Amino acid sequence: MQIKVGFGYDMHQLLEGRDLIVGGVKIDHTKGLQGHSDADVLIHAICDALLGAANLRDIGYNFPDTLADYKNIDSTVLLRRTVELLKDKGYSIGNIDSTICAERPKLNPHIPSMQQRLAEVMGINIDDISIKATTSEKMGFVGREEGITAYTIVLIQK
Repeated sequence: MQIKVGFGYDMHQLLEGRDLIVGGVKIDHTKGLQGHSDADVLIHAICDALLGAANLRDIGYNFPDTLADYKNIDSTVLLRRTVELLKDKGYSIGNIDSTICAERPKLNPHIPSMQQRLAEVMGINIDDISIKATTSEKMGFVGREEGITAYTIVLIQK
């Protein structure tokens, strides 16, 4: 069996007038994330980690923001396509470990819904998806509530 690991990181700016979608779940908040797609920072980090582990470059390469096809797209569609790209190369997902960093809203209550949604989208067991939420203790752009970041590490196997 061949195993590989991948790392993904993403950040998006918070703006008024946008829905906040994290991990495929809409979260009630006064601001949402800015981006060409729905700007789901967690899914984007997961896609980058999976693509990187399989040596398939990154999310911007595979789903460029220069194409109108991806304007306001639901990031779960990008995640499904990413999993298909991995399967085409003979890989399956072993596990995913992610951390989301946001000052507000508190994301911890939404983690079970995120895990359920992501498991459905990727066709994997919910126990193979770890999501943690933290703050930046009011430091930096995350601490000033200007944006949200996400970090992910994955294991894939062939």
